[in-house]
Amino acid sequence: MSLAYGKNRTTQLPANVNRILLVKNLPFKITSEEIYDLFGKYGAIRQIRTGNEPKTRGTAFVVYEDIYDAKEACDHLQGFNVMGRYLVVLYYQINHRSKRTDLSKEEERVENLRRQYKSMNKDEEYDLN
Repeated sequence: MSLAYGKNRTTQLPANVNRILLVKNLPFKITSEEIYDLFGKYGAIRQIRTGNEPKTRGTAFVVYEDIYDAKEACDHLQGFNVMGRYLVVLYYQINHRSKRTDLSKEEERVENLRRQYKSMNKDEEYDLN
């Protein structure tokens, strides 16, 4: 359990804070055990997932049991130097991924709004005369 927030765990955290941290710029040679040792200092860890694909190498997800432990780890390890690389530690934004929009649907929606706006302007012109 984290001592930094131990007395004040009733404070409201910002909306973007959650238990899942996205860690970027990890050295390619770092092991899951070394990541666990580094992040485990801040609280109980539920899961660590490291990137194995060429696109995801150097990244990991660290899931804490407690949100306050995740906040403390993010605050302390952001910019921390590990094997000559500075870590980028962010809160994983779950909703950000699910908000991808279909471009054709968005274009259709915009076109409908344009038509609606043009018809509103024509009505106003007729009302003014």
